[in-house]
Amino acid sequence: MAEPIDYAPRPTRTEPTAQDEWERLLRTLHEHGVLRLANDLVARNQDIARIVLRGFEAESTRNALQNVAAVAMVLGRVPPGAVYKFADALREAATALESGAGEAGAAPGIRGVYRLLNDDDAWRTLTPLVRAIGRFGRAMARPAPEKPITAHTGKASDA
Repeated sequence: MAEPIDYAPRPTRTEPTAQDEWERLLRTLHEHGVLRLANDLVARNQDIARIVLRGFEAESTRNALQNVAAVAMVLGRVPPGAVYKFADALREAATALESGAGEAGAAPGIRGVYRLLNDDDAWRTLTPLVRAIGRFGRAMARPAPEKPITAHTGKASDA
């Protein structure tokens, strides 16, 4: 009589391996001409390549790249409509500051300040600004994370 065969099939991968990700990166770089550009730069002028590589060795360059990545990660959480709204409000504020820079009006006095305290439109305008300043202050009071990428994504990082 035959003996039973011990066979345990390998589990199917559910996530891409590092090799798969590497091949995908190389394919994308090739399709967009980045590899050809880098190869041409290195082949044509070794001085440029040496300068660029020396620049990447500097800690300030690494810090700058990490800062750009951190800003990109944070902006990735913000809906585009909110960024547009913020940028448009900033543009309007800059326009108002520029147009009012030459005007030197009289001080409002005590009665003027009292009227401002009772002005509902002024309070509707100032309340979100005061809340935003409060949140900004609380966020700035928190200690900076040692590893910003890990703090943002929850994944371990050497950065």
